[in-house]
Amino acid sequence: MTKFKDLIQRSAAVKGRSIFSLFDDTDRVAQFSARSGDMFFDFSKTNLDQDTMDALLALIDSADVPSRRDAMFSGVKINETEDRAVLHTALRNLDGGPVMVDGADVMPGILETLDRMRGFADKVRADDITDVVNIGIGGSDLGPAMAVRALSPYHDGPRTHFVSNVDGAHISDTLRGLDATTTLVIVASKTFTTIETMTNARTARAWMKQNGGDPSRQFAALSTAKDKTADFGIDPRQVFGFEDWVGGRYSVWGPIGLSLMIAVGPRGFYAFLRGAQSMDRHFCAASPRENIPMLLALVGIWHNQICGYATRAVLPYDQRLGLLPDYLQQLEMESNGKSTQIDGSSVPYNTGPVVWGAAGTNGQHAFYQLIHQGTRVIPCEFLIAANGHEPDLTHHHKLLVANCLAQSEALMRGRSLSEASELMAARGLTGSELDRQARHRVFPGNRPSTTLAYPLLDPFTLGQIIALYEHRVFVEGIILGINSYDQWGVELGKELATSLQPVIEGTQPPTGKDGSTAALVDFIALHAD
Repeated sequence: MTKFKDLIQRSAAVKGRSIFSLFDDTDRVAQFSARSGDMFFDFSKTNLDQDTMDALLALIDSADVPSRRDAMFSGVKINETEDRAVLHTALRNLDGGPVMVDGADVMPGILETLDRMRGFADKVRADDITDVVNIGIGGSDLGPAMAVRALSPYHDGPRTHFVSNVDGAHISDTLRGLDATTTLVIVASKTFTTIETMTNARTARAWMKQNGGDPSRQFAALSTAKDKTADFGIDPRQVFGFEDWVGGRYSVWGPIGLSLMIAVGPRGFYAFLRGAQSMDRHFCAASPRENIPMLLALVGIWHNQICGYATRAVLPYDQRLGLLPDYLQQLEMESNGKSTQIDGSSVPYNTGPVVWGAAGTNGQHAFYQLIHQGTRVIPCEFLIAANGHEPDLTHHHKLLVANCLAQSEALMRGRSLSEASELMAARGLTGSELDRQARHRVFPGNRPSTTLAYPLLDPFTLGQIIALYEHRVFVEGIILGINSYDQWGVELGKELATSLQPVIEGTQPPTGKDGSTAALVDFIALHAD
């Protein structure tokens, strides 16, 4: 905890300070906000002052974030546990310079693959394909599923569906009602061995054959395992690979984004990439005090590691961004949910927070009660567009904006007992009943939030948003001294599931299993058909 000792002491000293009182400084918003193009990041509704901000900014230098950032962009193998470069940024380097890995420029291959994707997308969009089913899991599902929903106003291609869960209900419900002769299935698995994905893929193939479709023509693969895709019967011309320096949760910019390209068209997809590229350039060029990814990361460090707030609520006021919290759960929790530092030592402080949330205004009628009046402080991250996509429903959007801004204001201001008492007195209450009712209407306030605002959720802006959060994860990981680009924590459960499958199938006894697992196996066997 030595790294954060002074900041923790600062946090304790200002814990009782009113965030609202900080606005006595008329320059506060200017000092605690930043811009990138048309994007505005406001973090003034946090309990940060200039001295504390200076101390947080010092973490950027002490952790050598700028040089680590430059190393990532230049192809240095910063994923040290897997000896890999981290180059999802190269996938959107549309008109930048060479990017070298092991002495070779990877950009020609990236641009060639992107061009192949464009040709295939154009072909599908001009064909008789009515529906596209993307089968993947984790990063092969969450990114494109979120982006496809977010950009639904720009859809002018086939209907797009996503299957991830190995639960048969997911593939069954998705395929029901689709025409097997006009459906394209995209199987997204880098190794083409992911058990959930391949189980669903085989089911989809059988369905297509049984219902008059042609899997040899109507299947595509996003994979590097060309031998396995060939064995599966997929035309090599419809296989799109990506390198090991692109992690699953960072892969929507390349072949994993094929479903998005088909949905919105290559033009829209390229705008999406250029939005991300613009955030990359901002991240590389802006000073720390003006650098939105760095500032967002420092606010996150302040709230989680310094103040001890264990969770982070992501609250997009956009129905079409309803999957963004789910996407960020993987991006942040799989990246920074670690307990071991890069050098192999144990992390002496908490690492990633629990990330959760939902689209506003739905969340207001679900969990905002806890955020406003619960006993735990939950930092909130609001996202809001100045404009919606429905010109005939402008009144809806204005109400949406009003709700978003009101929530962050209410979290900060709260309502005192005296204010609540005045409200109850106005209703005619007196004495002990007035006091009792008033106490239920007290809001502690002083609850921090940030707001990210932008003109319109279009492909360019969505690219900016996703890249912003990617870089935020990177900065937090560097400051925490962990590797944000491996995910060993997902392996043990997979291994045990593989060993348990023959036990569940009844071909092996539960030898060596704990009493609980053995009892559950027996129960399932007893009641299984």
